[in-house]
Amino acid sequence: MKRSLVAVGSPGALASYLRDDSRIESGADVVVVPTAAAFSGAAQASVDVATALEGLDLHLEALMVVDRASAGETYFAQRISDALLVVLCDGASLHARSVWRDSPVGEALARARRLCAVGASASVLGEVMIDPRGGAPTTGLGFSAGVAFSAPAGEEQLARTRSLLDEHTALVVLGPRGVVVCEDGAWRVVVADDVVVTRGNEPATL
Repeated sequence: MKRSLVAVGSPGALASYLRDDSRIESGADVVVVPTAAAFSGAAQASVDVATALEGLDLHLEALMVVDRASAGETYFAQRISDALLVVLCDGASLHARSVWRDSPVGEALARARRLCAVGASASVLGEVMIDPRGGAPTTGLGFSAGVAFSAPAGEEQLARTRSLLDEHTALVVLGPRGVVVCEDGAWRVVVADDVVVTRGNEPATL
């Protein structure tokens, strides 16, 4: 099966996407990684994802990777490598980046067969990451190139972000209903609701 990255705006958008995905078989092995929600409540974030996915007949396991120590656990890294689908919970993207970078869990995420990032976690995946504190580009984990993700923000902040990105990087502002997928290195918008794509100050496509 080819490797894919999926960025969704909310657990509900993830559930809608998976319901239409014929590659997700009954009883599929799915792990939920709530690292980004460590400060706001990792357990609750995992429950929120599980609740959204009710009715899909998936085997779900939440991995409590919340800090650098847990990101070094061999079991967590192996479960991510073995799972058919890995879901990254929404939350603090900078915390997620610091926990996953240069760790066994981060290396496993880079190799995951199917990686679905919810909300702000999507911004960590690219070579370019948007710092949520002010909208400036910084360095992501480098799982994909050519696209940077941002949560919806004020026009002034988004204008600043667009002015700081190079012309080869598309900015994808991902709202609650949006779904964007990368397969074989190419990104495409699957659900355009709440998705705005620009290069520089101009509307663009992926």
